[in-house]
Amino acid sequence: MNISGRVMVYAGVTVLAIAAACNGSNATEPGIPQGVKDLRASLDAFTSFNLAKDAGYNTAITDCMSNGDVGAMGIHFANPAFIDATADAAHPEALIYEPGTNGQMSLVGVEFIVPFALVPKTATPPALFGQQFVQNDVFGVWALHVWTHRTNPSGLFASWNPRVHC
Repeated sequence: MNISGRVMVYAGVTVLAIAAACNGSNATEPGIPQGVKDLRASLDAFTSFNLAKDAGYNTAITDCMSNGDVGAMGIHFANPAFIDATADAAHPEALIYEPGTNGQMSLVGVEFIVPFALVPKTATPPALFGQQFVQNDVFGVWALHVWTHRTNPSGLFASWNPRVHC
């Protein structure tokens, strides 16, 4: 076998080894739970704000929320039918959009919400993806943010994202 033939065989073996190591997963997202990857994929249609509104995410429950140097969240659009006493990984209560300068809305993440009126502050916090919800006394809810469509250097489940802007 000549040198170029060996290079071709080596390249082919290398590609197969990399493919086997990845086993179909997204190698660019180490540490992201499979449930979050599944959630992200299920929400891809909602990168279209109009499709999200048609699916019931049409109630703006916040303005664009910003916290100075810590970052922002964006505008929360809730589907009121999902706001109940349960946390369902497949149905976030709110989608979070970053408003653009020309009126477009970019999906950046989701917020799971359980009202204190349904699960009191004294109860065990709801949990999803191995994360406990945090208390949000301002809105009277248990909350869990998941940055599904905008990477957050502060963490996948952090409340504020410095890469989101109002």
